Amino acid sequence: MGGGAAGLVLARKLGAGLDRAQHDVILVDRNPTHVWKPLLHEVATGSLDANLDEVGYRNHGHRWGYRFFLGSLDAIDRDTREVLIAPIRDEDGSELISAHRIRYDILVLAFGSISNDFGVPGVGQHCMFLDTRAQADRFRQRLLNQCLRVSRTLGRDPSADARVRVAIVGGGATGVELSAELFNAASGLHHYGLEGFDDRRLEVTLLESGPRILPALPEPLAAAAQAELTQLGVNVTTAAQVVAVEPGRLMTANGGAIEADVLVWAAGVKGPDLVQRLSGLEMTPNRQLVVRPTLQSTADERIFCIGDCAFFRADPQAAPVPPRAQSAAQMAEVAYTNVMHLLQGKALRPFVYRDYGSLVSLSRYSTVGSLMGNLVGGRMAVEGRLARFVYVSLYRKHLLAVHGLFRGLLLIVVGHVNQVVRPRLKLH
Repeated sequence: MGGGAAGLVLARKLGAGLDRAQHDVILVDRNPTHVWKPLLHEVATGSLDANLDEVGYRNHGHRWGYRFFLGSLDAIDRDTREVLIAPIRDEDGSELISAHRIRYDILVLAFGSISNDFGVPGVGQHCMFLDTRAQADRFRQRLLNQCLRVSRTLGRDPSADARVRVAIVGGGATGVELSAELFNAASGLHHYGLEGFDDRRLEVTLLESGPRILPALPEPLAAAAQAELTQLGVNVTTAAQVVAVEPGRLMTANGGAIEADVLVWAAGVKGPDLVQRLSGLEMTPNRQLVVRPTLQSTADERIFCIGDCAFFRADPQAAPVPPRAQSAAQMAEVAYTNVMHLLQGKALRPFVYRDYGSLVSLSRYSTVGSLMGNLVGGRMAVEGRLARFVYVSLYRKHLLAVHGLFRGLLLIVVGHVNQVVRPRLKLH
């Protein structure tokens, strides 16, 4: 259940590794295509054309030996070992596919996470999110519409103080990367018909409730990232807790108000609403499903949980595994081994998380991060070209895991060609 960074890789490996005459591997997702979630901020700004990078589940499944069903999980009947799939409706609300059941012998839950609004009033009604491809596309269209309004205003009155104001809540990787990518996109819009618009007309405010942005990085690297953002023109405000959201306005705990044309919420993640309907499975207050060291649910050995929806802690004193792409990839590898071992009656392998560090891309301007360097005795700070190379390599590694070595290498080459022959921005 779920074709994200963990689910898609696992489906490919199981489809390729099991005998199709004796095993039926089924992937269920509510979207027809997969886009790597860490790239959604680039899709949102038009820097990345998701149509070129997305993976169609049906074609991919045909190649690798699994079946794809379009749908979303509604409930699990553990007594009959069936998942209940919610009905699929058209845009006008008419039913395309009625609710149905799919039987399972082994179930893997990999449906990811959504943005956590922390119960702040007005977030769901007035803020935009970047959890899915559809939300990223909606953000891009909203941004372009605002840029077009400003461009038309300047066309009528060049002296007008017209601006596109974007406020982003959350100083983690998503908020920081989106802030930088917005300026990258704005700097190129005047080449694509918006002659009066440039990055000087963009006003970005990044709010973080904690004392500094990028808490997952060492403080010197976070400070370097903040300095880079400030130089770009981003108004970085820390210790700013948002307590309410109104149309076009963020209300902060100190009584202040931040007005903007586009409001973005990127302040943490939680499990999706459907987790509350999975009765009998142990979950955290943050709606993550608690798993054993083997990544099996604590309530049912036939149910595995991987990716952002899984809560794993090596021991009571250890920090839980963070919801990152590298965590999802490592869980997919162990889940594949354990599903195969479960089918073969072998002992299951415990999951051991290896933290390879964190990297944050500030678009074409800079990249900062930290790597786990055993040879240097701990975390190794990286910036600039080396950090950018490692950051890009993470996506290339994902391509190889999803498509295999040969097709993955071809797609990497095609990606370089597209950077030359395709437009720099997607404006539709």
